[in-house]
Order: sequence, then C-alpha cells, then structure tokens
Amino acid sequence: MNELKFEDLLGTGAHFGHVTRKWNPKFAPYILMEKNGVHIIDLEQTLKAIEKASSFLQQVLSKNGEVLFVGTKKQAKDIVQQEADRCGMFYIVERWLGGTLTNFSTIKKSIKRLKLLEKEGSNLYDNLTKKETQMLNRERVKLSDQHRGIKDMKRLPEAVIIVDAQYEDIAIQEARRLEIPIIAMVDSNTDPTKVDYPIPANDDSIRSIQIIMGSFADVILSAQGGVSEKEAATEERIETTEKVEPKPEAVIEEKTEVIEESVKEVKADTDVKAEKVVPKKKPITKAKAKLKAKPKVKTESKVKVATKAKAKPKPKSNASKEEK
Repeated sequence: MNELKFEDLLGTGAHFGHVTRKWNPKFAPYILMEKNGVHIIDLEQTLKAIEKASSFLQQVLSKNGEVLFVGTKKQAKDIVQQEADRCGMFYIVERWLGGTLTNFSTIKKSIKRLKLLEKEGSNLYDNLTKKETQMLNRERVKLSDQHRGIKDMKRLPEAVIIVDAQYEDIAIQEARRLEIPIIAMVDSNTDPTKVDYPIPANDDSIRSIQIIMGSFADVILSAQGGVSEKEAATEERIETTEKVEPKPEAVIEEKTEVIEESVKEVKADTDVKAEKVVPKKKPITKAKAKLKAKPKVKTESKVKVATKAKAKPKPKSNASKEEK
C-alpha cells in the first residue's frame, strides 16, 4: 500500500477550512492557524488520522467484514461510486433514505421488489395494459436509483465511510444508534467528536475527496489480496527500467543481411526479364516482311485483269458498223 504524503494532501488543497465565523469550537485541536479569514487545517494530524483509520479497516477486513461508502453531495457522488466499485464494496450516492440502517428489513423488501422487476423473462409484465407497464418501469427506475449500490448487501456493514459528516448527519445518527464504527471526513464547521475516526480535511474539494477515498479503497484492496492502481503503475515502471536494451550491432547486421538479400532478388528479376524480351524481336520482323511482300502480287494481277476487260469490247464496235 502506498502511504499518503504531506505534499500529496497539500497539493489537493485539503488544508483549507471554512471561514472563521462558521467554525465549530470542538474542531480547534485540528486547526493550525488562521489566514485571510480562513482556518488552515493541520495536515500532520490528517495523516495520523488516515493511518489510524486504515489500520482499523484492515482489522475489519481480516474478519471478512463489509464496508459502506456514503457520499450524497454533488462533489462526492461520482468519486464515491468509482472507488467503491473499484474495491468491491457497497455505496450510497443518492438521497439517504431514513431507516436505511435502523430499518434494514424494510429496505431488504424493496431490494427484493427491485430484483423482481429487473428479472428477465418474468411473467410480471404479461397481460398488462400499456399504462400499467409504464408504472412498473417507473417504479423499477426509482428503486434502482435508490438501491443500486446496496442491492447485494445482505447484512449490515461493519464500518461506514462518509465524505461529509455535517451533510450526512442522518446516516451518522443511524450508525451510532446501531454502534457501527464511522470513518468520516470532517471540516472546520463540523463536530469531530460524533465520529469514531474523524479525518480533518477539506470536504468540499473534489481532489481532496478523491485522494482520501482512493487511499481507503487501496487499503481495502490490499487487505483483500488485490493490487491497487498506484502499486500496479509503480511495478510497471520498475519492470520497464530493469529491461535490457538490445545491442545496436546485432540490429545493424540484420539490416545488412536483409539489404543484400533484397539486392540479389532485384538482380535475378532483371536477368529473367532480359531473357524474356530478347527472343521476341526476330519473329516479329520476319512476319512483317512477308505481310508486306504479298500485297504486291495481288495488285499486279488486278491491273492485268482490268486491262483485259477494257480491251475486249473493241471488236464488237467494228461488227456493228459493217451491219449498218
């Protein structure tokens, strides 16, 4: 597992708190200083809190426990869903339904209804009017939006990871009632004592949410025996650096051999073409000479026939004169 560094958190703006007039006095131990009317969070304590929460997650996953990610605010929806899917855990990114944890038996019934509506080849839609099928489709879409992240959750989670403890107050109340451990990002306007493992950081910055939720997802993957994306990237870099480059001499020799073979092939092709072209010239000239000699005889015979034809009618003209 790649541990977070101070520079990583600083680059994401995780140290920016809220305006001083909106602060919660119970958050005072995590405040480093005040600058330009804004509280600055002590990132050293943030790193310690992340390490403490990560060790707790490893203990939970060593006992085959399940974790629920919660982030229904606009900045956290996509990040929470992506990281939860990456580590194979459950998530809630739409509106938190009251009783999701405290009344889980009712939630399981609605999940069962959703699975029935999504089942392919069921007889539920047979012999129904168009209006009734539209109503069932609307119900299916609504239930899928509400429960798509917990559709396969068969029991209550052993831990809950929350992005904004102030925004997800109802989820924290339900988890505390059921004594489920809570890991939550808390800002300077939040009471950190209502959370078991508070992570003091800027919970409005997308980059700070991304890096903290990603670190928890990496902890879960490593505890499950998987490899995180950061570790895979570092391993690939190490492998590429360790590879030995091929010697240039061998490449040059191969290129010269290929060039010599291509030259030999070109010479062979030219010799074959020369042999084919030379014998064709002689028979063509002889045939043309014979063809030119024949038409002379025909023209002479035609001239003789024409002269004979003109000479014959003369005696006929003499005989006709004597008769007259």
